Amino acid sequence: MDRTEIESKLTDLLVDELGIERDAITSNAKFEEDLDVDSLGVVELLMALEDNFGVKIPDEEAEQITTVGEAVDLVEIKLNG
Repeated sequence: MDRTEIESKLTDLLVDELGIERDAITSNAKFEEDLDVDSLGVVELLMALEDNFGVKIPDEEAEQITTVGEAVDLVEIKLNG
């Protein structure tokens, strides 16, 4: 799966799971500051990423994710090694 596909799927998750406006989602958008996602929302998103992409994201790595782009980067690394 390439980066564009991952980003598209992540955007769909943010819209469907958290009700975020599609236009607000950019790779530089910060979950808490720009997208108004609270810590519970971030946890829900991480669980959805694990389910939808079939990856495991340890807490230590999850804590480092602050932007949409960082989430895409992490999933891409997990999927493609």
